[in-house]
Amino acid sequence: MKTTTLWRPVGPEELVLIEQTGMKAFPPRLPEQPIFYPVTTEAYAVKIARDWNVKASGIGYVTEFEVETSYLDNFSVEDAGGREHQEYWIPADQLPAFNGAIVGKIRITKQFPESTQQ
Repeated sequence: MKTTTLWRPVGPEELVLIEQTGMKAFPPRLPEQPIFYPVTTEAYAVKIARDWNVKASGIGYVTEFEVETSYLDNFSVEDAGGREHQEYWIPADQLPAFNGAIVGKIRITKQFPESTQQ
């Protein structure tokens, strides 16, 4: 099975909900969040986690995960402000199917501000 690596910047509240699934799924969207936005590069996820999540909640995380490419073929890559800012727009009601297409576990690759613990 072919997979595609995607990233998702998250704040602490969303991370707790992901952890509650055993790092296997993203939580349902809130009513005011009609779209789920996984991004196509770690650099873009880092920018959002560092610049937005930290400002909003004091900490931001970058998650990385694999999705079945055949599932993603149902969606277009959307340009959200330049070639460096590309993402998939998954309608909120399709998030359960998206979660079902995740292969393996969701991993945390970065934390901002960066942890000083050794």
